[in-house]
Amino acid sequence: MNLFRLLGVFFRVNLMGELAYRVNFLWQVFQSLLSLVMSLAGLEVIFSYTNALGGWLPDEILVLVGVYFLVGGMIGVVIQPGMAELVESVRGGTLDFTLTKPEDAQLLVSIQRMEVWQFTDIVLGMGVLATALIRLGERVGGWEAAGFILMLVAGGLIIYSFFLILATLSFWFVRVENILVVFQSMYEAGRWPVSLYPGWLRYGLTFVVPVAFATTVPAEALTGRLGWGTMLGAVAIAAVLLTLSRLFWRAGLRHYSGASA
Repeated sequence: MNLFRLLGVFFRVNLMGELAYRVNFLWQVFQSLLSLVMSLAGLEVIFSYTNALGGWLPDEILVLVGVYFLVGGMIGVVIQPGMAELVESVRGGTLDFTLTKPEDAQLLVSIQRMEVWQFTDIVLGMGVLATALIRLGERVGGWEAAGFILMLVAGGLIIYSFFLILATLSFWFVRVENILVVFQSMYEAGRWPVSLYPGWLRYGLTFVVPVAFATTVPAEALTGRLGWGTMLGAVAIAAVLLTLSRLFWRAGLRHYSGASA
């Protein structure tokens, strides 16, 4: 498929760019490791005073931490860099070069820029998840695993669509990149179950900024906490947002005036 071929090409190009500054690459990896250590240390402190947090047991919170790093890595590798590059190319008029290529422009702007070092977060997240699953033991079965994968895909599509809608606003507004930074700040709340937050914030982290679908919902699926209603709702929201983001992208292109216009 063209998608996987293009992903391979862009990955190699971005990897060569990262390796040109190896000290910076290693520093970024160290920061990821430090962030994980601090997260686990925080959990150790909290659970030294209590046996559960909002009904979540320590191993279940560990699952959530693993999902948080896994999804955060996915966002950091391709989604956020690609959308930030889109905003800059619209402002600078260089989107013309993408639009003249034979491949779908939305696909190209989505994967053209990668932060390869963020793969560290994906690897760390998978490691934490594996540890949590070993500790949970027989409580995780085939249905839970299938639900987790489905919710991980749905959550990824929701986050991607949300980012694309925000980035597409750059066709009408001059400064949009700050909104992308705000999302990253709010994503920090995904370290904890959204059920811990007050009602208004829980609603905001679910339907305004969809952090819950990225972290809490997949973790609930893997720990057997997720009901069929929420699962079907997540799939439906992912399908609707993906369609709306595509339509919004096309509308933005019609308002684009590039360097060659």
